[in-house]
Amino acid sequence: MRELVVRIRELIEEQYGDVWVEGEISNFRAAPSGHIYFTLKDADAQLPVVLFRRQALLLRFRPEDGLHVLVRGRVSIYDQRGQMQLVGEAMEPVGAGSLQLAFEQLKDRLKLEGLFDTERKRPLPSFPRTVGIVTSPSGAVIRDFLNIVTRRHSGLNVLLCAASVQGEAAAAEIVSAIQCLDESGIVDVIVVARGGGSLEDLAAFNSERVARAIAASRLPVVSAVGHETDFTIADFVADLRAPTPSAAAELITEAQHRVAEHVARLSARLDRAAHFQLLQARQKLTRIPVSRAESRMMTTLHRQEQRLDDTNLRMQANLNLQIREHQHHIAELSASVLRHDPRQRLAHARQHVAAGATRLQHAMRRALDGQRARAQALEARLRSLSPLAVLDRGFALVLDQNGELVRSISQLQPGKALTTRLSDGAFTSHVESATSKDTNGISNL
Repeated sequence: MRELVVRIRELIEEQYGDVWVEGEISNFRAAPSGHIYFTLKDADAQLPVVLFRRQALLLRFRPEDGLHVLVRGRVSIYDQRGQMQLVGEAMEPVGAGSLQLAFEQLKDRLKLEGLFDTERKRPLPSFPRTVGIVTSPSGAVIRDFLNIVTRRHSGLNVLLCAASVQGEAAAAEIVSAIQCLDESGIVDVIVVARGGGSLEDLAAFNSERVARAIAASRLPVVSAVGHETDFTIADFVADLRAPTPSAAAELITEAQHRVAEHVARLSARLDRAAHFQLLQARQKLTRIPVSRAESRMMTTLHRQEQRLDDTNLRMQANLNLQIREHQHHIAELSASVLRHDPRQRLAHARQHVAAGATRLQHAMRRALDGQRARAQALEARLRSLSPLAVLDRGFALVLDQNGELVRSISQLQPGKALTTRLSDGAFTSHVESATSKDTNGISNL
C-alpha cells in the first residue's frame, strides 16, 4: 500500500508542482512547530493546506478563518492518511495586499486593547525646554525640523537620537531610541519623524514593537511620519499625530496651541508590485534544477514534521482526557471518604461508650445501695434474734462447764461450776444446793 501511495504522490507532485488555488480559509490552526494548517474551500470543494514554518514566517499578515486568499504551492499526498493536500509556498489575501491586511489586523487588535482610546492621550507640555527627536541624522527631516524650531523658538533645545527609518533593522532602532529618550530625564516630549513613502517604506512605523514602545513611554509622543495623507499605526497610538515633521515642529513650538485632532481610519491602496516581483523571483528559483535526493529529503522532512504535529495533537487530546478522568475519580474518592469518615464513627463509638459507662455506674450504684440496704436489714434482724440482745435488758445467760446453756434447775448439781454471762462481761460461780422452782431455792452466787 505504501508503494502505491508513494507512486501516486510522485505523479501528482510532478503534474501539479506549481499551482495557484483561491478559496476561503476554514479550520485554521497553528502548530507549536511553527507550521500552519487550514482548509481552503469554496462552494463546491475543499482542500487541506499546510504551510511549513519557513513559508509561514514570510507571511506579512495573520491568516484567520473566513479570509479569502490566493495560495500558491504544489499538490501532494500525506502518506499517513492517504489524503491529498496543498503544500503552500506563498499566500496572498484576495482584494487587499499582505501589507495592507497586516496593517488592518494590527490596527483592529490594538484598538480592542484600548491603545487608541482618547482617554489615554496626554497633552503636550505647554513650554517644553528640550524635545527629543527620533529620525535619521542624514535626512531632510531633521534639517527642516531644526529650521522651524530655530525660527519659532530659539530657546528650545533639540536632542537627536539617531535611528534608521527604513529597512529590517529600523523598527528595533526606533524602539531603542524611544526608550533611551524616555529614560534620559532630559527631554520633555518625544517626536518620531520620517518623510513620506509607500506603505512598504513606512513598514517600521506600522510594526507592533514601535506601537507598544510609544504606548509604554512615560513622556508624550508626537508621531510625524510621512506626508499629510499617510497614516501609520504609530499615528493612532501616539499622543498627538502631526501631518508632517515640519507641522510637528510648529505644534511643539506653539505654546498655547493644543491639538485634539482625532485620527480616522485611512483606506490606503497597497502597491503590490514589489511583492509580485518577489513571487516572480521565487518562480524563477523553483525552475532551477536541484538534485532528486535533496528534494526527497526535504519532502520526507516535511512529512515527518507533519506526522509529529498530528502525534502531538493526539497525545495532547489523550492527556487532557486522562486528566479529566483522574480528576473525576479523585472527586468521587473524596466524596466517598467524606461519607465514610472514621472520625465520625469514632465519635459515635465514644458517645456510645460514655453512655454505657454512665448507665453501668448508675446500675452498680443502685445494686450497691440495694445490697447495703439488705445487709442492714439482715443485721437488724440478726440483732433482734440474737440471744445476746436480751442481756442489754438486764438478763443473764448461765452456762455449765461444757458451755451449754442451763435451761432447767434439773441441770444443776451441787459443786459444779457455772458461768454467768452478762451484757458487759461474765463471772464464774459454784452451785451449793438446788431447789425446785416453786421454793425458789436457787441461790445467787
